[in-house]
Amino acid sequence: MVINMITSTLAQEINHLHADFCSAIADPIRLLLLYSLAEAPRNVTELTREVSLPQPTVSRHLKILRDRGLVIATRQGIMVEYELADHRVIEALDLLRAVLRDQLHYRSTLMEELNQTHTEQGSSQ
Repeated sequence: MVINMITSTLAQEINHLHADFCSAIADPIRLLLLYSLAEAPRNVTELTREVSLPQPTVSRHLKILRDRGLVIATRQGIMVEYELADHRVIEALDLLRAVLRDQLHYRSTLMEELNQTHTEQGSSQ
């Protein structure tokens, strides 16, 4: 009985962490920031320049990424430098993009087949 409770609690915690991760990456700006930080650690000013967004916007998104454990903030004198907490996040994002690319290709193929069928039916009438 105790093992089932622990397993259930652990499963709930993992599901909660999974949902937090997905909500963190559900924003295009945060994806840009993560890919930028994959290249090298940066401070807010550098990130602001790189993604061409206002500093408050970048800071707000960095806070979300930091709160979800995706980035680490380290004070460097008066500046705060951000870096990825785990580079496997980029591998996961790249894998997800590969799945999305395949889905787009599949849909494109379906549309081509549909258009071809429609064209063939139109020419036979």
